[in-house]
Amino acid sequence: MSRISKTFKRLQREGRKALIPFITAGDPNLATTEKLVAVLEKAGADIIELGVPFSDPMADGPVIQKASERALKKGVTLQQILSLVKKVRKKSQIPILLMGYYNPVFIMGEENFASCAFVAGVDAVLIVDLPPEEAGGLRKALRKNKIDLIHLLAPTSDEGRIVKAAKNGSGFIYYVSLTGVTGAKLKVTASGAPAAEISDQLKRIRKHTKLPLAVGFGISTPEQARELAKIADGVVVGSALVKIIASKKGGSSLFPKVSRFVSSLRKVL
Repeated sequence: MSRISKTFKRLQREGRKALIPFITAGDPNLATTEKLVAVLEKAGADIIELGVPFSDPMADGPVIQKASERALKKGVTLQQILSLVKKVRKKSQIPILLMGYYNPVFIMGEENFASCAFVAGVDAVLIVDLPPEEAGGLRKALRKNKIDLIHLLAPTSDEGRIVKAAKNGSGFIYYVSLTGVTGAKLKVTASGAPAAEISDQLKRIRKHTKLPLAVGFGISTPEQARELAKIADGVVVGSALVKIIASKKGGSSLFPKVSRFVSSLRKVL
């Protein structure tokens, strides 16, 4: 059983939901990213989602796009990120998910990437622009190395796509809460339409899988996280956190501010 599966089972026993913060690896630099992983874990994160910077991040809004640009200007590569994970593993066993785009994996080679990710201690991979129908080769390589392949589902996903994602994914399913890019505003209230619509979609997905369901995109406040935690197994928070990192530019107040924000999310989950 993977670290991610064990984490969701433990949280279920404890009556809690998974907090999954996203940060862009290498923004503002790899040394700060390494320290941020430790801060996130101490503040209550259950799974860390590390974004692999890419030059054309089509699913990401301006905040994460700029974070990718900053990291790429520093020369951050996929290989360096794997080395970073390996360093983190010397101190922590928190599940780590790499989220990115297919091109860097394709250049590295699926088999090589999967074996290097295993050696580094990566637990899961999410490739935004690689749908389940096209992911056979990578899925096989990752399974051989006991790494979960996380699939995305969205409000526009039809029944066929849901079935494929449920059948071929592992670890959990990432449900995109809205049709748009990361950082778009999501208005969630206890009885509001968005929450009701997301709930209906999650019920639809649960008919086809026993995998945990995590919701992301547009979640930026503890209030939103609290409402979504009522209907999901986990909550992903990215742009709001990346925005804090950008505003502090690696300054001394960065870590306390990140810690306070993540702790405020942990309390409601």
